Amino acid sequence: MNGVLKYLIFFISATVITGCKKPYSPPAINSPGSYLVVEGVISPGTELTTIKLSRTVKISNNAIAPESGATMTIEGDQNETYPMVPNGAGVYTCTVGSGISKKYRLKIATADGQQYLSNFEVAQNTPPIDSIGYKLTQNGLQIYVNTHDPRNSTHYYRWDYGETWQFHAKYFSQFEIKDNQLLVRAKQIYGCFGSDSSSNIVLGSSASLQQDVIYQQPITDILATSEKLETKYSILVREYALTGEAFNFWTNLRKNTEQLGSIFDAQPSTINGNIHCISNPALPVLGYISVSSTQSKRIFITNLQLPNNFFPTYPYNCAEDTVKWVDLPSILTVAPGIIDVTTQASKNGFVIGYLVTTPICADCTLRGTTTQPYFWK
Repeated sequence: MNGVLKYLIFFISATVITGCKKPYSPPAINSPGSYLVVEGVISPGTELTTIKLSRTVKISNNAIAPESGATMTIEGDQNETYPMVPNGAGVYTCTVGSGISKKYRLKIATADGQQYLSNFEVAQNTPPIDSIGYKLTQNGLQIYVNTHDPRNSTHYYRWDYGETWQFHAKYFSQFEIKDNQLLVRAKQIYGCFGSDSSSNIVLGSSASLQQDVIYQQPITDILATSEKLETKYSILVREYALTGEAFNFWTNLRKNTEQLGSIFDAQPSTINGNIHCISNPALPVLGYISVSSTQSKRIFITNLQLPNNFFPTYPYNCAEDTVKWVDLPSILTVAPGIIDVTTQASKNGFVIGYLVTTPICADCTLRGTTTQPYFWK
């Protein structure tokens, strides 16, 4: 789910509420203890199931604390078991076969000896995404999704997404500095691909409608000045069917994480998931493990498809400066790594100096990769 629940680490008490409301400081967030955060969806079938474990940290700590060293198993209600294997910091994966079980749960044993168990959940069949589109707003683009269930039985939906975009450094760097020497650059660092994953909670419901149809559900907004729209942008949207209980959990979580800050916002409330610590029932654990198939769809948007008044801007203040040829050796020795040589200046066939800038303005690999994604087209 790409980090949605990581905001539990910081939510609510990061905001000081004035006026009629009293500041709310949840014990699970501000206490000296560090509590388990579980996020993921069990996906029976051929899809890879990914579960992420982390720990709550103090609000002053901006880092996420992945939980490694856990033993995890997915269990079916017909005694099927699927061991999960570590696949990165706090990430565990496995494939859950579409066997005879109709319900599944997650069992966790953490390195500190605690045992956790989620409730058995009925496997939900997620309908396909009909389409992904976008529309213009006052500030840029809004990405939306359309879906429906012809069986008229889903009603509750959640989406997350991954973004990828093609971008360039501000300046093209012709030279690189190695061992205090100025050499012609061997590999380009001008064009890169950036990526990000969703951190907002996107929910939709057709429960109040006669037909199970979701039309133009907003997924995310992109500013017209965003670097994501400089050349080409792609978004992969994933859709999950939810039970009513899971929908209520995510709705409550969204209220507590995204809708606090003024006296007119929702009051903070307790978030009850479906995971429990069975070795110490008083120990809090945060998360909700749903069981559903996953549907996904990807679209591409090129800059040429957008209005002429969309002007992506470089996210850093950048400028080039001139360094005389005779001064370059001392700069390389005294301050290596703080400049990037973009080009050289010549006069009458002789090199008289260089144009330099900061690395962040010439090296796109500082925030992206030059490797083109396998799905790019």
